[in-house]
Formats: sequence, C-alpha cells, structure tokens
Amino acid sequence: MAVLYTANVVSVGGREGHISSSDGVIDMPTQKPAEMGGVGGATNPEQLFAAAYGACYGGALLFVAEKQGIEVPEGFKVDAQVSFNVEGANLFLSAGLSVFLPGMELAKAEKLAQTAHNVCPYSKAVKGNVEVSLSVLV
Repeated sequence: MAVLYTANVVSVGGREGHISSSDGVIDMPTQKPAEMGGVGGATNPEQLFAAAYGACYGGALLFVAEKQGIEVPEGFKVDAQVSFNVEGANLFLSAGLSVFLPGMELAKAEKLAQTAHNVCPYSKAVKGNVEVSLSVLV
C-alpha cells in the first residue's frame, strides 16, 4: 500500500469546540445544531462529513467515468445528506447521495453512479456501518 496523502485535523471541545487542520486551511468553530439542542451558527460533524463524502464520491464518479471512456455531463453534482439518528440508547448515522447527471441516459447514469459507489473510499469506509441511499437524476 502506498499512502498518497494524510490529512491531520485537531478537534478541541467536541461538538461545541474548534477544529483546525495542520496546514491552516481549516480553522473554525463547531457547534451543535439547533435541531439537536445547540445554538447552531457554526459547522458540525455531519455537515463536514456530508461535504467530504459528496466531494469524494464525485471524484470517484469522475475516476470511473474516465476509466470507462464515459463523458460526464457539464454541471453534474452530488447532493450528500448525513443524518444523526438515535434509537433507544444507540446513536448512528445514515446518509444519502443524490447524483445529478443532466442529459445522460438514465440506465447509463445509474450504472455509473453505482460503480462509483463501489469504488468511492468513503462508501467503502461506511459499508456495513452506515445505511446509504443512492439516487440518480438525469
């Protein structure tokens, strides 16, 4: 295995704290969302995870498309949702990826989206632990 990149982010204070990356690109407060009883007004772990998952999945989609000689339509996008759930004493995440591939034939778009889901490192990381729904719009 060859490590291509390692990110380093320090979190102080949990949900109501501060995060900073070793390169200084990330340097911001975190807050519990108002929907969870917090004050809101700052980012939270679910937003950060959704942003990272959506970007990674979009990269995987482009990677797969290039390998298969498929042209990805201009304006494609990934809408990633991450939900914080509670059931009894258990806390868990669920996620959704909505992929918009404007003008692409639906069956081809769905096959590309599923293959990207199988390749995406984030999808692999959560497989078996986080329920992920995948939807495709053309």
